[in-house]
Amino acid sequence: MSIPVSVIIPTLNEAESISAFLRVLQPLREAGWELILSDGGSRDETVSLAEPRVDKIIVSTPGRAAQMNNGAESASGEVLLFLHADTQLPQDAIAQLTAFVASNADWGRFDVALSGRRFMFRVVETLINLRSRITSVATGDQAIFIRRSVFRRLGGYARIPLMEDVEICKRLRRLSPPCCIRARVITSSRRWETRGIWKTIFLMWRLRFEYWLGVAPDKLFRRYYGRPGNA
Repeated sequence: MSIPVSVIIPTLNEAESISAFLRVLQPLREAGWELILSDGGSRDETVSLAEPRVDKIIVSTPGRAAQMNNGAESASGEVLLFLHADTQLPQDAIAQLTAFVASNADWGRFDVALSGRRFMFRVVETLINLRSRITSVATGDQAIFIRRSVFRRLGGYARIPLMEDVEICKRLRRLSPPCCIRARVITSSRRWETRGIWKTIFLMWRLRFEYWLGVAPDKLFRRYYGRPGNA
């Protein structure tokens, strides 16, 4: 029996939360899904804590694009689901992806909800989902999923340190519109809470605009993280 979905999880120093994160995903393994952890060189116990709860561990060069590509290379599933380690899938994820597998769509993403309780987070997530639906561009926080054959035909994620999700969506939407699942993944609002909501909104829109203008992703990465990036 073929594996319907391979979940590819890029990680770096996630020991504090990786066990709880993976525990929630165990029903997917029981349903026949494959869990692949692609680690970018964690210096904590991420890998050892994850080992009992995943099917494969890939030791990758650091950088989210490289880690996701390396994880995808070893995947067996018909569909590749790229899931950040601070994002929770909806309870009906199996039903949603089963329907996608049976459809004619090439790729898709979930709507997103932020974990914080402040009213402004409801506004932010609504705008993210609306923008994504209008532009057919998703962020990694929305758990992008792609048929493995399509992903390989495209050559995977571009090896750039930032905007790899936007870049691949622009290539994917030339093939077909996305399957936009209204069920919501819940992603951590940590960066919004740490940096400030309005400051983060301004920064993200500025980075997207500069990317659209042609600014190199490595420069955008330095602006976002304050350090050089790895593709």
